[in-house]
Amino acid sequence: MRDHARPPIAGMPYYCNTAMVKAAITITSRGVITLPARVRRALGLRADDQLIAEVTPDGLLLRPAVTLPVEIYTPQREREFDEAEADLASVLQPAARPSRGIGKARKRPPARSR
Repeated sequence: MRDHARPPIAGMPYYCNTAMVKAAITITSRGVITLPARVRRALGLRADDQLIAEVTPDGLLLRPAVTLPVEIYTPQREREFDEAEADLASVLQPAARPSRGIGKARKRPPARSR
């Protein structure tokens, strides 16, 4: 059995066999299905890969799920983010200006008698 280097999802057509791969699959009482090895090989699937199950007018469609790596930040990188946010806040904060009475309620002058 050959072990291919795993390409990114965009490279999925590399794995797809042009010949139609069909296989009967049984669902256990717990709802577990097992994909036959030839199907897994044709799609380049490995243990712990995730699939998306979609009900379509033609039946059940199983597709590989796209997963994105999560970046773990070091304490130093977190400090850099905090400093950048503080710099941005100081730029966005309006400069203190003397108030010109805008937005304050005005008193009405007394009514004139005729």
